[in-house]
Amino acid sequence: MKKNFNFILTVLATVAFCANTSFAMGPNGVGTSKSFNGPVGLQLYSLRTIFATNADAGLKATKNMGFVEIEVSGTYNMTPEKYVETLKAAGLKPVSGLWDYNEFAKNLDGMVRLAKALGVKYAGTAYIPHEGAFSEKACREAAAVFNKAGEALAKEGITFVFHNHGYEFVPFGDGTLFDLLVKETKPEFVSFEMDTMWVVFPGQDPVALLKKYPGRWALMHVKDLRKGVQTGSLKGWTEETNDVSIGTGQINFPVLMRAAQEVGVKHYFIEDESPAPCQQIPNSLKYLESLSW
Repeated sequence: MKKNFNFILTVLATVAFCANTSFAMGPNGVGTSKSFNGPVGLQLYSLRTIFATNADAGLKATKNMGFVEIEVSGTYNMTPEKYVETLKAAGLKPVSGLWDYNEFAKNLDGMVRLAKALGVKYAGTAYIPHEGAFSEKACREAAAVFNKAGEALAKEGITFVFHNHGYEFVPFGDGTLFDLLVKETKPEFVSFEMDTMWVVFPGQDPVALLKKYPGRWALMHVKDLRKGVQTGSLKGWTEETNDVSIGTGQINFPVLMRAAQEVGVKHYFIEDESPAPCQQIPNSLKYLESLSW
């Protein structure tokens, strides 16, 4: 009982802090600088603790931190139409959304209708189901699902995206299974969303990966990895506390964000998976607004 009570107090304190605090804004919107143009949005999963208890407070917190663009994470028991109305009233614009892989594999028509109803420009998934290590078979099956989904979404003016999660970099041929996934997906139907932490954690170079596939990266999750955390793991999981404020971890963001702009990343989203997003997100925004090159 005491544990549950303390959890409730923590949630209430987080809601109060996020929903009643506003932050400065960069020259081209929140999280931008004279060098880094953005635009920067928020993946709403970052405020999952707030949304679990009060969606209105979550949306207010998002807006108060200066965000306009968002990447949706569920509709919080609202119909798509009601959710769009709620977002509009809050001054928020849904740009993209991530859903379960099986929704695209087994309910593609429904997913196309949902993405269209929400008005997003990008729709995709962040995880390919697999047992044990990611395999060539799972990779090729996913590529087929992505191509089919991408073709269906393209008819509605929506781009399919895949968000990497760290396990995809299993050695394969002259590269990795991520390279195979890029090769087997059709550029006209499938783009990618780079999660920067989930590139660095498995031991990859995000700048090199951006430059290796220019034109394929539409979106980016801007996320940092705590200093001292060992890289090279392909398990696709690490402690939430290893997600730290942007600019305080292992990633060289001035070099990375410059490369991202050069290869044509169109939208950037902060996704803070830490236990303290309302404390970390303002620090991340302040850091991005300081970028110069």
